[in-house]
Amino acid sequence: MFDRFRKYLESKTLISESDYQLIESVSIIKKLRKHQFLLTEGDVCTFNAFVCDGFLRKYSLDDKGAEHTVYFAIENWWTADRQSLMDGTPSKYYIEAVEDSVVLLISKSNYEMICEKIPAFRDMVNQILQRSLNATHERINATFQATAEEKYNQFLKSFPNLANRAPRHMLASYLGITPETLSRVRKQVSTK
Repeated sequence: MFDRFRKYLESKTLISESDYQLIESVSIIKKLRKHQFLLTEGDVCTFNAFVCDGFLRKYSLDDKGAEHTVYFAIENWWTADRQSLMDGTPSKYYIEAVEDSVVLLISKSNYEMICEKIPAFRDMVNQILQRSLNATHERINATFQATAEEKYNQFLKSFPNLANRAPRHMLASYLGITPETLSRVRKQVSTK
């Protein structure tokens, strides 16, 4: 599985063979079964996870037990609870495998060491974090201003391969609408 991560890195940045060897030496491959948790609420997140294969989601539960999906992660995407990871505080989130998945884990200390020793890796990470922050701001803005149909259409535009992989209730949770509303919107969109 490290080969998949290496291909990803090669598509993003230029680093030496010795740098790849260093990264591989601190990488841990973890297989997850469908519905298995990578992180649970109350645990401290101690890793950055790269999805080699599969599909994960990050979500929280409210007081009434309703799920609020905040992030999906498919092949070649990263996931973690950044606040828990940075502060060492208990996570407010669950990270669950939606499908059987394989992730590459790099501990916080090893990730920081890699960023320090490999400037090209650090620059790549900074670009990814900036794009992620921009996407988060766009999503927050859409939450306040967009209709259910606009949210769904934007999701299709941004993540065309995810709409059919995500179970309906998870996608509805991500969009901030009910599963019934999502069904109605999908029907409207398909007839246009």
